[in-house]
Amino acid sequence: MNARSIAPWLSAVSLAAAGMAIVATTSPGPAMAADRDHPAVVELFQSQGCSSCPPANANVMAIADRPDVLTLSWQVTYWDDLGWKDTFDSPAFTARQWDYAHAFHRAQVATPEVVVNGRADVVGNRRDELETLIRHEDRGLTGPQVSFTNGHVAVSAGTGRGEVVLVRYDPNIVQVPIQRGENGGRTLPHRNVVREVVRLGDWSGTAQTYALPAPTRAGLKTAVLVQAGVGGPILAAGRG
Repeated sequence: MNARSIAPWLSAVSLAAAGMAIVATTSPGPAMAADRDHPAVVELFQSQGCSSCPPANANVMAIADRPDVLTLSWQVTYWDDLGWKDTFDSPAFTARQWDYAHAFHRAQVATPEVVVNGRADVVGNRRDELETLIRHEDRGLTGPQVSFTNGHVAVSAGTGRGEVVLVRYDPNIVQVPIQRGENGGRTLPHRNVVREVVRLGDWSGTAQTYALPAPTRAGLKTAVLVQAGVGGPILAAGRG
């Protein structure tokens, strides 16, 4: 069964009801609060065609201004032929959600889903569950440092190894009128919508520097994630 065919009914049934409200993939790090230099990465997977997504989107948007949090909205494709094609989606974003599904030992994907630090997920429709997960999956300060200078990003030496991923996103609130599908007739707000994702290279635990490609469109913000393999825990994150 493919992702698209299960989306209509999985979106209406919370992952919590399926016994998947919070699935930890690694042991949490030390209880150290995230800060501006070590933001918790909160990734929302959603679609404009999903009627269950607006509450999760509202909860993620509500914390988007916090300096200790980096929120990213990934618009997926598997709702596109069910009445409305998402205006921001990409197959690469759907692939990223599938990477997490495989890492979490899932047989399917569903919307909405909020993944925190690449370690665990919730549906996202309850603010208290989201806040609890952010605290529980704090990375601590054990990862490398991420810094930006002159068109490059530097990742310091640290424990572990993985890949370095460039994410460019729109920081503005964009109102999208939905004309058809489950959300037809509504105007939905979007913020921190991902528009570009580029794998910069591998990180082996030693200090390394990577060139940042020029953005393909104006007005986007830059973030870099250091992730322990495809769909793995996020070891570090920084904003450009």
